[in-house]
Amino acid sequence: MILIVFEHYSKIVSNETIRKNTDQRMRTQLTSAEISRYRKDGFVRIENFFTADELCKWRKIISTAVTARDERIPGRNDGGVLGDEFYDNVFTQRVNLWQTSPAVKELVLNKAIGQMAATLEDIPGMRLWHDQALFKGPWANPTAWHIDNPYWSFYSKHATTIWIALDDVTLQNGALYCLPGAYRQASYDNVAIGKNVGSLFNVYPDWKDREPVCIEMKAGDASFHNGLTPHAAGPNMTPRQRRAFAIIYMPDGCRYNGQRNVLPQALFEKLNKGDLLNNNAFNPIIYQR
Repeated sequence: MILIVFEHYSKIVSNETIRKNTDQRMRTQLTSAEISRYRKDGFVRIENFFTADELCKWRKIISTAVTARDERIPGRNDGGVLGDEFYDNVFTQRVNLWQTSPAVKELVLNKAIGQMAATLEDIPGMRLWHDQALFKGPWANPTAWHIDNPYWSFYSKHATTIWIALDDVTLQNGALYCLPGAYRQASYDNVAIGKNVGSLFNVYPDWKDREPVCIEMKAGDASFHNGLTPHAAGPNMTPRQRRAFAIIYMPDGCRYNGQRNVLPQALFEKLNKGDLLNNNAFNPIIYQR
C-alpha cells in the first residue's frame, strides 16, 4: 500500500464563499510568482479568477448547457454515458459545450484566457482543443491518477488546461491533486481512468513516493495544469454537486498522432497521421502573439 501525505494548497473557510470583489472583469493578469510556480510545478492556482457576478453568470450558463445536452460529445449519440458503471459515476462529462451553446462559446473563445495559457507555457500561439464540464454528483467516485495529453489527438509538452471551480472545491467534495514537477519526467504512456486510483504508478514507479498537492479552491477560483501533469480528484462525499468547467489549449502547429479522441467523424476520416491540426472550425486560434 502506498501511503501519501497530502499538502493543502489552500483552506476553504465556508461552503460557497461569498466574495467582496466588486470588479466586473475576470482576473486574466498573471503575476510573476504564478508564472514561476506553474513552470516549476506544472500547475498553479489562480485566486478570484471570476468576480462574484461572473461566477453567478457562468455557473448558470454552463449548468444550463449541461442539462440541455444528452451526449457526452456532440454527434456521438452516447446518451451521456460510457456504459462503465464506475466511470459513469466519477462525473457527468459534457465535451465541447461551445459547439452547442452560443453563451458558453463566449467564454471558451476568450482571447485573454488563451493569452494566459500561452504566457504560462511561453509559446506564441494557442488553439482550442476542447472544453468540458466536469460535474461530480453527490457521492461520486474518485478520479484516478492520470495524465491528459496521451488521450488527445496530438502530443505536446506545452498543452495546458484551465480548470474553473463553479462551486467551492474541498477535500470532502472532490478536490484536485497534482504531483509537483512530475510533468518534466512524464512520457506519453498512460492508463485508463478506472477503479484503481493508483494504477498510474505502475507505469511511473518513481512517482510512488512523491507527495501530491491538494488544490482546494473557492468558487470562482481557477487553476492551470500542463497536459503532462499527473493529477487526480477525490470522491464527492457530500449530497451536493461539485461543478467545474475546463478549457484545454493546444499549441498552434501540433500534428495528428492517429488517435480520434474528441474529433468529429468527418474530420477524423480526412486526417492522416502527421497532418497539422489546423481546422479553424474545430480548433480555432484563441491567441496568437
